[in-house]
This record gives sequence, C-alpha cells and structure tokens, in this order.
Amino acid sequence: MAKKKQSLFEDIAHIAAKLPWQVSLILASAAYFGFHHVAAMPPTPVQTGTANIGAALTGVLLRTAGSVLQYVVPLAFALGAMISVFKRRKHSELHNTVAAAPHRGALEKMSWREFEDLTAEVFRRNGFKVIERGGAGPDGGVDVELRMGSDKYLVQCKQWKSLKVRVATVRELYGVMAAEGAVGGFVVASGDFTSDALSFAEGRAIKLVHTAEMLRMVAETRKEETSGLTPAVKPNQGKAPAAIMTPLCPKCGVPMVLRSSKKGGAAGNAFWGCSKFPGCRGVLKAA
Repeated sequence: MAKKKQSLFEDIAHIAAKLPWQVSLILASAAYFGFHHVAAMPPTPVQTGTANIGAALTGVLLRTAGSVLQYVVPLAFALGAMISVFKRRKHSELHNTVAAAPHRGALEKMSWREFEDLTAEVFRRNGFKVIERGGAGPDGGVDVELRMGSDKYLVQCKQWKSLKVRVATVRELYGVMAAEGAVGGFVVASGDFTSDALSFAEGRAIKLVHTAEMLRMVAETRKEETSGLTPAVKPNQGKAPAAIMTPLCPKCGVPMVLRSSKKGGAAGNAFWGCSKFPGCRGVLKAA
C-alpha cells in the first residue's frame, strides 16, 4: 500500500519532533517573525504595463502566503517541540527501566524503535547532542546522529535477537561516515558481531557496541544520574567521553585497557590491550 502523502504542517512537525525542543522553539519564533515581515510588506502600486501588473500580483501572493504561514509554520514547530519533550520523557523512562534490571533479555524484548530510543538516550546522557534520523523511512545506514562540539558521529542500531551483526552493516556505516565527514561511528547491537565485522572495524574510527557493553553504558549513565555526578565529558569540551570511545578487543569483543610498552624500541608508546590479558592477547594501536 502506498504511503499516505503528508501535508506541509505534518512534515514540519515531524522534522521538529526529531530536533531538541529548544531548537524547535527557536525555529518557531524565527518563522513567525520572518513570515510576519512578508505579510506586512506594503502593496506594490499597480501601474500600466505587463511587468508592473505581474509584480503587483506577485506581491499580493507573497503577502497572502505570509499571512497564513506566519501562524501555520510556527504552530507546526511548536507542536514538534511538544512531541520532542514527550519523547525525551519516554526515553528517560525506558532507560531507567533497563538500568533497574540490566540483562540481555531487557534489550531483546524491545522493539527496534525502543532500542533506537534507548541508544539515543544513553548517548545524550554522555554529553552528546542527539539528532534522531531513524524510524520508518530510509536512513542511509544511520539511525542516530551525534554532535560533540564541532565533531559529528553516526550511529547504526541493530536489534537482532539471534543473528550476529555482519561486516556489511559496518561497511555501510563506514561509507556514510566518509560521505558525511563524520569523525567516528558506532554500531550498537542487542547481540554480537561476526569476526569479519570486528576485523573490519579494527583500526577505523568505528566502535562496535555489543550487549554487555550497551548494558554497561546504561548502568553507568544511571549511576551518574542517581549520584548527582556530571557526565565524564561536557559537550563544550569537544571530545567524546573516553568510556564510550574505548575500543573492543578484536579477538574476544570485551572492552580494552590503555597500556604503555615497557620493552624494545616502542618503550613508552601507548597501545590498547585486552582487559582479559594474559588469557587474551588482543592489541590495537592507540590513536
């Protein structure tokens, strides 16, 4: 069945609902004053000549459109801001529910939309500005866009109960990152990743977040909120929180630890080592 075409009002409200509510209210105010200025323009004097008559008719059309849009567009943005506030509250409740019982089943029983909402809330609580891009429409391999200062990060969510996330998903995100100039990306899954996916992400600015890591992030952001602590990194510092950017071991998938070499020509150089060492000897170069 073909998707029902939305009106301009619905399109604007839909876009505004994905923005921070403060931004939507600013746009509502700007739209009102902009269209009000158009509606208040003085009429063009009608003179003989085709060009003058056309200019006069154009002025009439602009003022008529402005007189209508000065109310319709701001109202759509205001409605979107209200929806954004409501969604933020739902996201917070969802986050708190999972944080109260952080286990794999809590993620697996979610719908894909709820999993995206939870992911957005976790990153928001870590100091990122969040723009939701997923939903029912095509997203180009991106569900959530993150901003930290001038840096842009892209997030793809996979709420799969049984399948492992394959390398094609990671490649797709990497391609979109390059096209949009993003400095980093995340693939967040309610499951695990194939070895090919882990290998492809190695050495690239992509972090693969599996179930255990996601639950850890939820628990930590909940702990900060209940203890009254501020996020590890504030948005104006311009860098992603270290806890989020910690890479996962390419061999076993657990979070890694930043270490420094003690022997040889590389003595003193930093590198990422598996937190399960010596049971696992996975290593990555530190940026």
